[in-house]
Amino acid sequence: MKLYEKLAKDIEELIENGVFRPGERLPSIRQTSQHHRLSITTVVHAFLLLESKGVIESHPQSGYFVRVPPQSTNGKVPQELRTSQPLAISSQVDVSHLVLSTLRSITNDAVPLGSPYPDPSLFPSEKINRYAYGITRRQTKWGVTDALPPGHPDLIRQIARRYLENGSAIDPNEIVVTVGATEAINLCLQAVGKAGDIVAVESPTFYAMLHAIERMGMRAIEVATHPREGIDLAALEEILDQHEIAACMIMPNFQNPLGFQMPDEKKRALVELITKRQVPVIENDVYNELYYGDTHPTSLKSYDTEGLVLHCASFSKSLTSAYRIGWAMPGRYRDQVEKLKFLNTLTTPTIPQLAIAEYLEHDGYEHHLRHIRKIYAQQANIMRAAVKRFFPEGTQTSEPKGGYVLWVELPPQVDSMKLYELALQAGITIGPGYMFSTTNGYNNFIRLNYSYPWSASIEDALRTVGKLAGDCIRQAERALAARTRENYNT
Repeated sequence: MKLYEKLAKDIEELIENGVFRPGERLPSIRQTSQHHRLSITTVVHAFLLLESKGVIESHPQSGYFVRVPPQSTNGKVPQELRTSQPLAISSQVDVSHLVLSTLRSITNDAVPLGSPYPDPSLFPSEKINRYAYGITRRQTKWGVTDALPPGHPDLIRQIARRYLENGSAIDPNEIVVTVGATEAINLCLQAVGKAGDIVAVESPTFYAMLHAIERMGMRAIEVATHPREGIDLAALEEILDQHEIAACMIMPNFQNPLGFQMPDEKKRALVELITKRQVPVIENDVYNELYYGDTHPTSLKSYDTEGLVLHCASFSKSLTSAYRIGWAMPGRYRDQVEKLKFLNTLTTPTIPQLAIAEYLEHDGYEHHLRHIRKIYAQQANIMRAAVKRFFPEGTQTSEPKGGYVLWVELPPQVDSMKLYELALQAGITIGPGYMFSTTNGYNNFIRLNYSYPWSASIEDALRTVGKLAGDCIRQAERALAARTRENYNT
């Protein structure tokens, strides 16, 4: 247990035992630091953790107070993110222009709250680069055949070993190495469908999935999704009854943007459903190594008995985003995916494959993962607490179980594109909710990245975004009041 976690636990026990009562002020951060002989930073992290759990709350310029439990109304529980309710209609996909423009706004000068990429400073880039340099010096002659599909045997062997270490015995002959998970997803979708087909996706869904659908000229239909348990299987089954679905695209582990981990029994039931209907499912499991719990999550692939799960993953989110190495395990579509890989991009560069393979074999991948998992879990708590502290009343957040992104629901008066533009003028990027749907169902939602170390600049950026959101609400209320007066006068 870290020092800040121990301090938070001790304070919470004092509150539970009545030493500090609801509404009472806690000792200041400086006093707590002196009493417990801990650093100011440790105390701040402890208070933020307690705030994220709803135990205490911050009163600006007054300090921290024990939170008064909300009074229930007619037995209702406090509000939280709800299961999405998208329209069950297939839609053309056109999000690439918006996504590209937002990605271009992520520069070195902007606070990267809207970045889809993890903080690269946490990756062992120097070690991997040294392996790549050594490989280049040892082997000076390279041919196309060294990088032909399915990929270099050394990397394929290491990927298979990694699955075995995580409790899944997979057939290495099924693996096709790709240029990142994005290519894996595109190849798998191309293998199972054609232009005009309908693909079922979660709602909200990761925009990379929508890109693949848009690229293929397909249509998307969004399925209701629970913020903690994932896609609604009853809603999916109803859509399968009413539409001819070519494939499903699912992120069962730490979905972007919601961050949930689908329960094992639900994963099993989903695979049973698609097996019964003989509908392939493309599983994007790119965040599967970034879990906060004690055990590695299972995949849909682990429940597949008929080769209908096309599993896609990569090292871009867990090891290095510079080398763009991913893979697919496409089940019964394996030969088709390998052929499409050859036709689309011919090869995956050999040196990055071998450099990652050597790192996996020699350099403690699991130790690296344990380190970043702890950091992400801690920063998730801090980010949620900061959003609660700085954002307007009524704001709700997701509860990530892994990964590094937070989904935030703002009051309905806030338009996320307007907020995105205002934040960008202040040197801050955020991810507007429009990118995660084909039907404009998330106009008042944003996605935030918490992989970067907590700092004064990030805290100031969140405070600024919260203030701008408040300004949007007041502006909307003034506009409504003006329209009301105008209607009354006429």
